[in-house]
Amino acid sequence: MPQQEGKTLSDADKNKIMHISLPISKETILMGSDEWEYRANYGNNIGLSITTDSKEDADRVYQELSGGGVASMPMSQTFWGDYFGMCTDRFNVNWMVSYNENWISQMNGSDQKVESQSMAV
Repeated sequence: MPQQEGKTLSDADKNKIMHISLPISKETILMGSDEWEYRANYGNNIGLSITTDSKEDADRVYQELSGGGVASMPMSQTFWGDYFGMCTDRFNVNWMVSYNENWISQMNGSDQKVESQSMAV
């Protein structure tokens, strides 16, 4: 993870995986990350992820899911290349919403070159 002003990582966290994806088929991707220093409680032990076909769809989905809930990370461009946001809906379900033009091209079978990235933190 890139350095951020005022943020430091413990030695243990520097060797953790922030995000990884394993394509299973054209429609299915297994995704995961290492646990950070927090205790999982009922309601925060899972996060569902939606990848949309456009920025506009990402904004719409995010607004609908966060309505009546908590907008914990507003939609914005991230250092890893996705347009991304996180929220908790009114039923206390955690959501991650993202859009990545390169990922969509790859999933649609485009000939456009897409570079695979892995990040360890």
